[in-house]
Amino acid sequence: MTPQSNAIEVRALNKFYGEFHALKSIGFQVEQGERVVICGPSGSGKSTLIRCLNRLEIHQSGFVSVQGIELGDDLRNLDAVRREAGMVFQHFNLFPHITVLQNCSLPQTLSRGTKRNDAETKAREMLSRVHILDQADKFPGQLSGGQQQRVAIARALCMEPKIMLFDEPTSALDPEMIREVLETMIDLATGGMTMVVVTHEMGFAREVADRVVYMEAGEIVESAPPATFFKTQKDQRTKRFLSRILS
Repeated sequence: MTPQSNAIEVRALNKFYGEFHALKSIGFQVEQGERVVICGPSGSGKSTLIRCLNRLEIHQSGFVSVQGIELGDDLRNLDAVRREAGMVFQHFNLFPHITVLQNCSLPQTLSRGTKRNDAETKAREMLSRVHILDQADKFPGQLSGGQQQRVAIARALCMEPKIMLFDEPTSALDPEMIREVLETMIDLATGGMTMVVVTHEMGFAREVADRVVYMEAGEIVESAPPATFFKTQKDQRTKRFLSRILS
């Protein structure tokens, strides 16, 4: 690991799917403790970018480092990065055949070698943090979508990450469930967690983000603090997107 001030550093990142150029020479940095929201139309490369940050997608060229660990073909570095950066997905990805408590404790025992009792103690602590401890002995299918997403956040927090990555965490939820998940994320943000969030929730971006990044056609078009981003867009593509999503 090489010391650096940035939690995430991306330089000249290119990602292809066959001949389709999904990410085009992306440059992107996130400082320690910074909260960044990435937005843009469907197919703009937002999810591809965030998935490249823990090598769920493999880039063809460029440089990616997380907490000073370069993310390449070395599997030891990959394991280290995934310990540093927790990931929360659109569709929860919980194991349906085990309880909420087991969903949060089992990854600790398998990945970190944590003893079962210690893992369960940590799981209960994180479930309490996201206000869902009372559901610990239920199965995921017995919970609402919002509750399942909070379990997914608790599971990621159990690994004690320094960074949290969120890939459209509310897009699969009914409107009434969205706020409870956003409130959980706001709690994390106010606690100083470094966060990168792909979302269309512009209210969350206004309230929580230190910086909003707009992507289109595989490129970063604009990047600015919320006060600037929502008031004085420099690019017509950003203006068009915001006029549609905020109307």
